[in-house]
Amino acid sequence: MSRSALLTLDWADGTYDFRLGWGEIAMLQEACDAGPFVILNRLEDRAWRLADISNVIRCGLIGGGLKPAEALLKVRTYVEARPPIENLLVACVIMKAGIFGAPEEQIEKKSGAPNPEESASTTSPTERSGSEPSTAPAAA
Repeated sequence: MSRSALLTLDWADGTYDFRLGWGEIAMLQEACDAGPFVILNRLEDRAWRLADISNVIRCGLIGGGLKPAEALLKVRTYVEARPPIENLLVACVIMKAGIFGAPEEQIEKKSGAPNPEESASTTSPTERSGSEPSTAPAAA
């Protein structure tokens, strides 16, 4: 199964794609000097730093396809020039999508993987019980 972590949000002056893939998370770790779960915990526990909010959004925009210079300009205009609390929830959503996958994504199933919905039985057809039969055999 795979998820791309791509998420589309109405933010700032339009609708933008955000994605924290492997490379963006590595960039984010470097910028915030913390791993992804530490950053997420800081955002959720109100222990965030200003750089946590701005860098999550900037890296998410870059992963979503915006050029780094454009992402930086958007963050300076719509994050750093505004009260931090205005973008805290957006940063949390982007961070969670990067770690866990976007909530509305369809999970792509790898070929050959079993589908539990197609299998009606949960026991093996050759499985035997060590107990006596619950009904007597029919008389002939």
